[in-house]
Amino acid sequence: MTTSSRPGPRVVPAQNGSEGGLVKLVTAVIRPHRWEAVRSAVEMVGISGMTVSEVTGRGRQQGPSEVHRGAEYDITLVPRLRIEIVATDDEIPEIVDKIVTNARTGKIGDGKVWVVPVAAMVRVRTDDLDEVARVPSAGSSAG
Repeated sequence: MTTSSRPGPRVVPAQNGSEGGLVKLVTAVIRPHRWEAVRSAVEMVGISGMTVSEVTGRGRQQGPSEVHRGAEYDITLVPRLRIEIVATDDEIPEIVDKIVTNARTGKIGDGKVWVVPVAAMVRVRTDDLDEVARVPSAGSSAG
């Protein structure tokens, strides 16, 4: 295992009015079968960097019931996908709209989307901070 001996960056909270505006994190929890539609729609607005995780959870739908060998069982945690996208204030409304529109089935359990501010961001490989860390670096396929 190789580690760098250089000191880490001095992380300070991003300031309003910094290059590209305030950075925020969009988090969405959606039904797994809506993933392709959501991914395509978000990529159409120019967003390709995102983190997607398989998660389980429980909301108002309380989980479905299943019958196994004649007995009915309540499944308390249902599978979902969690999508996380870091974006500027200007990009947020369109990203949220694309996620909500393409994740919606009209049934309980369609999911949630929320947006929170990002205080600071560091690219681990290069120590780039905030806006520079958000945008993929030259010569790399992932930031």
